[in-house]
Amino acid sequence: MRVTATAEFMLEPAFFPVEPNKDAGSSRDAIGLGQSVGPGLDTRHGTILTLEDISVSFDGFKALNNLNLYIGVGELRCIIGPNGAGKTTLMDVITGKTRPSHGKAWFGETLDLTHMSEVQIAQAGIGRKFQKPTVFEALSVFENLELAQKTDKSVWASLRARLSGEQKDRISEVLDTIRLTTSVNRPAGLLSHGQKQFLEIGMLLMQDPQLLLLDEPVAGMTDAETEFTAELFKRLAGKHSLMVVEHDMGFVGSIADHVTVLHQGSVLAEGSLEQVQDNERVIEVYLGR
Repeated sequence: MRVTATAEFMLEPAFFPVEPNKDAGSSRDAIGLGQSVGPGLDTRHGTILTLEDISVSFDGFKALNNLNLYIGVGELRCIIGPNGAGKTTLMDVITGKTRPSHGKAWFGETLDLTHMSEVQIAQAGIGRKFQKPTVFEALSVFENLELAQKTDKSVWASLRARLSGEQKDRISEVLDTIRLTTSVNRPAGLLSHGQKQFLEIGMLLMQDPQLLLLDEPVAGMTDAETEFTAELFKRLAGKHSLMVVEHDMGFVGSIADHVTVLHQGSVLAEGSLEQVQDNERVIEVYLGR
């Protein structure tokens, strides 16, 4: 039995006994990816995100057209495709910004994303990073991470807030992960473009998301920053599930085990980077060689 999320239970880890999923498609089980992420999210089939027959129309134009996508627990999936293929709309559907006109979208086995608000979806464990970094430039790196914690954000709670030892340790851990320990007191506005990208990823990590959506994360980065981003994503995979939209094929090749190619709102091809690069339709509509 599927359960539709409500605001009341979304504020806490969403886990309670449910019957096994009766309509689990064979395609979900066949991907053979991932394992249970433990208490908080039901992923008994090893699938953290299920999109089936998703369609989105804007004034008669189908941005997504009966799209099917399955992301495994701990997987690092890259999404590629030409401009207008539906990549941004896909992320909008997953995060609740856009409602599909048709289809099913499940986070784990029980959370129906089509009936949840953007806030509920974020609280459930889906974090999104846009192409342009959005950090608080007047605040220090430390203060940005402090604000991003999973805590009560009410005015009264914020006024009384004091960081616990555990919270300070978590901030230190994230600083080390994104390599900004030496810039901890530096105003975010003075960071390089790449460092701002790392800080925003760190702010997402402070929320401890189970699924990270990353839109062209290495756009505008130096070669060294791009190389570090690849290392970072490979380290995060397993503990988190990552869905990366990217045009840089060199970067995709350095991180992805599984690549999905979108075209005209549908999945054109899936497989390893080598497999999709050899696909005649992919060559025709995207790679152009």
